[in-house]
Amino acid sequence: MSHDQKNLRRVVLSSLVGAVIEWYDFFLYGVVAGLVFNKLFFPEFSEGMGTILAFATFAVGFVARPLGGIIFGHFGDKIGRKKMLILTLEIMGVATVLIGLIPSYETIGIWAPILLVVCRLAQGIGLGGEWGGAVLMAFESAPAHKRAFYGSLPQIGLSLGLMLASGVVGLLSLLLSDAAFISWGWRLAFILSAVLVFVGAYIRTSVQETKDFSEAKKDVERIRYPMLEAFRRYPKTLSACVGARFVEGIAFNVFGVFSLTYLTQSCGVDRTVALMAVVAASAVMGCFIPFWGLLADRVGKGRIFGFAALLLGLTAYPVFWVFHNYSANLVLTFLALIVPFGIIYAAAYASMASLFSEAFDATVRYSSISFVYQFSGIFASGLTPMIATILVQANDSQPWYLCGYLAVAGVISAVSTVCIGRLRASGAEPRTGVESEAKSTAATLPQQAA
Repeated sequence: MSHDQKNLRRVVLSSLVGAVIEWYDFFLYGVVAGLVFNKLFFPEFSEGMGTILAFATFAVGFVARPLGGIIFGHFGDKIGRKKMLILTLEIMGVATVLIGLIPSYETIGIWAPILLVVCRLAQGIGLGGEWGGAVLMAFESAPAHKRAFYGSLPQIGLSLGLMLASGVVGLLSLLLSDAAFISWGWRLAFILSAVLVFVGAYIRTSVQETKDFSEAKKDVERIRYPMLEAFRRYPKTLSACVGARFVEGIAFNVFGVFSLTYLTQSCGVDRTVALMAVVAASAVMGCFIPFWGLLADRVGKGRIFGFAALLLGLTAYPVFWVFHNYSANLVLTFLALIVPFGIIYAAAYASMASLFSEAFDATVRYSSISFVYQFSGIFASGLTPMIATILVQANDSQPWYLCGYLAVAGVISAVSTVCIGRLRASGAEPRTGVESEAKSTAATLPQQAA
């Protein structure tokens, strides 16, 4: 095995392990927010309003993510991807452990939700720089004809992180009484992050910087602010990528986060059963992500992502129809979540990393994809659980307004994906600067972006 192959394996492992830890930390908050935080940190409000406020603090993390994306994207483009990934991991881990140590509202009053928001902001800043660096380490280290596949592997961290977060909370919920789980049991899941961070940071110190960044370093030195340079050179592409990511963020938080609240509060499904449904869907997702990555290298990233975007919008109605009418049938409930979340969503998420990375050259790539992913996350992801709760309550606990919202998002993302392909094929926004794969992929760019 060559040195480059060994380094590629280390890069993929470090990106994957780090992504698992980061997503475990971040989505642990989302899993617990609708189950516990409304009771411990907002007890003065009704159950419905407390849930909305708990999800509002969930949204705070998404508001902070663009800031993290800009900060770590800037230094990731200027001094390298590797250093930023170690720092983001440490920030995320410390914030998560501190959340597990915050006293309840009954103990310290208004300071409880204030501290919760501060830690959530730190989580958001850390994750804001994590995603872009993790996928770029794999994407830029891979051969040109396998970049969709290798770029998809860190994406498995999302499914494994969510599975781990849901599984840990589900196990604690199963082993402990409701009173014990709400009082102190949920805190163990957050404190566990300390062990994971040490493991992830150790692995990430062993990888080398990517070839793309090394070759682009001289050009990067002439660019003072990579994000401003990206806005100057790629204004239409940035907008199209933000629109393309719209349904991915909404679908994840509808199926992976809000479904827990809907199944337990509106359908009367046991909390542990609902969590296990998410775990099962996440396990299926982890298996399908590399499959879709391989297929994207063959038929095109844009084709896979665009079709998945449309399907995610269309599946909302049958999924919630099953939840609403057949929640007592566990087989149907599990299948209703596994098909859209474990299979269709996996196609969008697997192809998204390489689709966005290919749209920008290496001199501004970290800043560009971090901005796209994190800025769109404010309204596509962070606000979704709160919007979903409001839409369901406005429809007398019926989910159909929410389904319409997801359907519209699917159309927006599909149209935006077509725009990305046309911009690249037409050369309307030329890719300047150093691009290590430019010559080897120039002939196939229109097909890959289609």
